[in-house]
Amino acid sequence: MTTADTDTAAPEDSAAPPSQAAEPAYPVLAEVWRGDFLESVHHGSVVCLDADGKAVLTAGPVDVPTYPRSSNKPLQSVGMLRAGLDLDGELLALACASHSGEAFHLDGVRRILAGAGLTEDALQCTAALPIGAESQPAHLAAGLGPSRITMNCSGKHAAMLATCVAAGWPVENYLDPEHPLQLALRATLEDLAGEKSTSVGVDGCGAPLFALTLTGLARAFAKIATAPAGSHEARVAAAMNAHPEYVGGTGRDVTTLMQAIPGAVAKDGAEGVYALALPDGSAIALKIADGSQRPRPVVMTAALRHIGVPVATDPRLSALTTAPVLGHGQPVGAVRPSAALTHPAPAP
Repeated sequence: MTTADTDTAAPEDSAAPPSQAAEPAYPVLAEVWRGDFLESVHHGSVVCLDADGKAVLTAGPVDVPTYPRSSNKPLQSVGMLRAGLDLDGELLALACASHSGEAFHLDGVRRILAGAGLTEDALQCTAALPIGAESQPAHLAAGLGPSRITMNCSGKHAAMLATCVAAGWPVENYLDPEHPLQLALRATLEDLAGEKSTSVGVDGCGAPLFALTLTGLARAFAKIATAPAGSHEARVAAAMNAHPEYVGGTGRDVTTLMQAIPGAVAKDGAEGVYALALPDGSAIALKIADGSQRPRPVVMTAALRHIGVPVATDPRLSALTTAPVLGHGQPVGAVRPSAALTHPAPAP
């Protein structure tokens, strides 16, 4: 070994872990440009399936477990219907929601609870402020603070409670991972995804959180979007299609996607997760590795092109293809999809 080699070689015990020593596991999916300067990048994973379930685009690890966060909600709603929940229309859409906390959302949560003979006191989700761009300032201006009903997951929690009442299960411990409700929901997620959930965590709202791969999540959304009429899956798809404003809210990109794409079933999730499926069975699931929400709709709209959605022809969708980068309150750049999405390498 030469002197130069000795000087530059790292001690054996300080060698980088394999994930750092090898190629990055997560490719760049989005670039943040401030003017003509590349300021930041967002890494992540994405899988696009065609109508036959074949992957037409993959970037990053898509077959390792991840927490889908609120993107699991449509799957959980299927499980609640299987367990005896009797909701349809906007109230079933609200069970799938990360709602903005607008007045019609809160009214819907109260209607779900009242239908089960319960009040807001039964909710065990984390108290939080509304997340809507308009509803949160209005809430604060009224002198109100965090509450359980204004938490974005309160529709899911109300539906979980209503399911327990319908099935004759106790409501006091409905968030226990071993509660019959949660066992039934886990079984449904595994059935729809075609794989076992290998990890159970606690979601931000306090409910059990079941891990799936991105490929499994995309498969599950495809099963919901293509289900035969009358099935529990089709009821969830129909509710989300007809009432996308209940799934998200005013100005939310998930609501815009479903309004712009007939028959689409889409759900955003915390930590940069997004899933979508079309009535022909094509589907997308993605995860931004750093958990940022900023590039999430940008990556989704870039992925939509790979399953044949004409993004450029609809102004609602084309508006989501980039996100503004601000300087002194004015747009001075944009978040854009990377070459991994716009010019992907040919599939092996």
